[in-house]
Amino acid sequence: MRPGNKQVYILLTNTGTLFTRALGLCTGAPYNHSSLAFDSDLSEVYSFGRLKPRNPFIGGFVREDRRKGLYALKQETTCAVFELNVSEEELARLRQAVSDFDAEREKYKYSLLGLVGVAVHRPINRPYAYFCSQFVATALERAGVYLFDKPAGLVTPEDFQKHPDLTLLYEAKLREYHSQTAHA
Repeated sequence: MRPGNKQVYILLTNTGTLFTRALGLCTGAPYNHSSLAFDSDLSEVYSFGRLKPRNPFIGGFVREDRRKGLYALKQETTCAVFELNVSEEELARLRQAVSDFDAEREKYKYSLLGLVGVAVHRPINRPYAYFCSQFVATALERAGVYLFDKPAGLVTPEDFQKHPDLTLLYEAKLREYHSQTAHA
């Protein structure tokens, strides 16, 4: 377990959309979307995904809400919530990294090409283009939290799920999640 007196959270989800079902067929993993949360209530969650819940073709940097948007449309979304210990300094740098993404949110696009790179084991990095787990890994790296011995452009949701420094708090339907459940 990493040292640190603060926590951040990694939310892994499977919405059951056509896109996530296709990813699941390729990966065999139960979750194919990653997000970064700053609180156990999951009220401050960030990722790269759909900008409009009903349009899978337009994506970018998003602030997600587990009660609205795509998650509201997909009531059967399953999830796993993991806790990661960080220091106060790492947390401050992580908040700054996410703030930097947010400040230029209109420039960012979802990187489908980056997913191809994962499939062929070669990261495809383009300015202002990320996929979800690449974003989470990049934000953590900018904060000085290096979890993986590979480029952020090759990190998958499954990598987070299997990482020994992440503690599983909850795994079930997202709509049934309550932070106190995680700590009961």
